[in-house]
Amino acid sequence: MLLELERATVRFGGHAALDEVDLAVAEHEVVCVLGPSGSGKSTLLRAVAGLQPLDGGRVRLDGRDQAGMPAHQREIGLMFQDHQLFPQRDVAGNVAFGLRMRGMPKGRRGDRVRELLELVGLPGAGGRAVAALSGGEQQRVALARALAPRPRLLMLDEPLGQLDRSLRERLVGELRELFGRLGTTVLAVTHDQGEAFALADRVVVMRDGRIAQSGTPLEVWQRPADAFVARFLGFDNVVAATVTGEAAVTPWGKVPVPAGSGQGARTLLVRPAGVRLAGADEGLRCTVAARTFRGTHVALRLRPEDAPTLEAACALRDAPGVGDAVGVSFDPAEIVVLD
Repeated sequence: MLLELERATVRFGGHAALDEVDLAVAEHEVVCVLGPSGSGKSTLLRAVAGLQPLDGGRVRLDGRDQAGMPAHQREIGLMFQDHQLFPQRDVAGNVAFGLRMRGMPKGRRGDRVRELLELVGLPGAGGRAVAALSGGEQQRVALARALAPRPRLLMLDEPLGQLDRSLRERLVGELRELFGRLGTTVLAVTHDQGEAFALADRVVVMRDGRIAQSGTPLEVWQRPADAFVARFLGFDNVVAATVTGEAAVTPWGKVPVPAGSGQGARTLLVRPAGVRLAGADEGLRCTVAARTFRGTHVALRLRPEDAPTLEAACALRDAPGVGDAVGVSFDPAEIVVLD
């Protein structure tokens, strides 16, 4: 493993911002750490970078304990949300900064800067002032600067957080392609699960200084570890249930569950796609409380009598209007009995 955290602990007063965290990142792997504000994800990044000392445990890079190793000697590239570019330097001066600090000769620095600007899609931009760049261009310069010294590990802190959605979506695809081409090992922190799922080989969800779940984006999406992870991913249809065989008793009535599901008192997740609409006289009767157009589908909030609201998704052509009565059935393929 390129990076290993063993029981890494950071305390602020009596609060453990990192609570005995174990995490390993393989060479060439892209790992995204997700979590709400205060979950410990940024503290984890700072601890790996050497910007936050540990109160317990250890960080190893390439098998070497990093205790006492200053940040600038850790062979780590850092890219922050606010870019932190030097306004008094042009684009080339920003990209070359780390190379100059490491003593690379001027001629070689120039060649490396041109290579990196080509790589991030800014050929010929070396003489431009950073203040004249768009947000997306500044982000590309920050990435080029972080990659310039060929770090063993590239760390990204909310790398696209300040950009508008369309630019974020375009850049995250470009980053994924670039990291694959370079074989870069990446540890990134973000609160945006869409960004993490598009970028990462593995997603780590944190809660209260601990890892709540780790897995591929598909694994985490299909089988959240618990109600916290499910709700963090944006799923609202999460209720207590009692499972017997291939059915569960829930506040919405009896709901089918996949074969092999855990039995007894459980927590049930019904994905919106698993809420099937029918005529008002079929299944669970609900009233449409709200509908939101999402581009590819319509999101519905359904209100049954004496039961929690349900989130459903359907095609625009099939979407009922607010106030309409509908019936609901459930698709077991979109239901997860949480551990």
